[in-house]
Amino acid sequence: MNSAPRVRIVESADVSADATIGDGSSIWHLAQVREGVRMGENCIVGRGAYIGTGVEMGDNCKVQNYALVYEPAKLADGVFIGPAVVLTNDTYPRAINADGSLKSAHDWEPVGVTIERGASIGARATCVAPVTVGAWATVAAGAVVVKDVPAYALVAGVPARRIGWVGESGVPLVPGERETHWVCPATGDRYAESNGILTKEVA
Repeated sequence: MNSAPRVRIVESADVSADATIGDGSSIWHLAQVREGVRMGENCIVGRGAYIGTGVEMGDNCKVQNYALVYEPAKLADGVFIGPAVVLTNDTYPRAINADGSLKSAHDWEPVGVTIERGASIGARATCVAPVTVGAWATVAAGAVVVKDVPAYALVAGVPARRIGWVGESGVPLVPGERETHWVCPATGDRYAESNGILTKEVA
């Protein structure tokens, strides 16, 4: 485990000696970080959160209190995981096999959730693996994501559906002067929509 002086791990946290924690990161009370985790710099893992075996996290990620990030999830730089979010890893969950025997780790193959750069998952949302949440997308609180989310999409509901677009500031976009153009009211950035895909325009 990286024991650089800029890493903060509180006494009640359970962090595997086999985890790699980047400089400037903080692991708070009662959080558990399993073996093989690779966490980037300046990450925050909140109280009671769980980071599963081999999970990969980029720099500047925030995992809020009591979130459950099950392996083999992959979080890019700048990902926000809200309180009590669940990233699942079992497509067909069962406690027992068909013959009644208790399932072991050898009886199923974990599948992961991938969250791309800058995306945010709201409180108590669930992402059902295998899904990918695109860069800068926002999943609303309480949503259940069962299919891939495009970059910059704002999704909500059960199951989650796109209800709008968001910019890199996280603020919902407003219509531009043309039907397929969108503008961020916070930054003035402009975006173009084509066939359900949003791209940021270069100034």
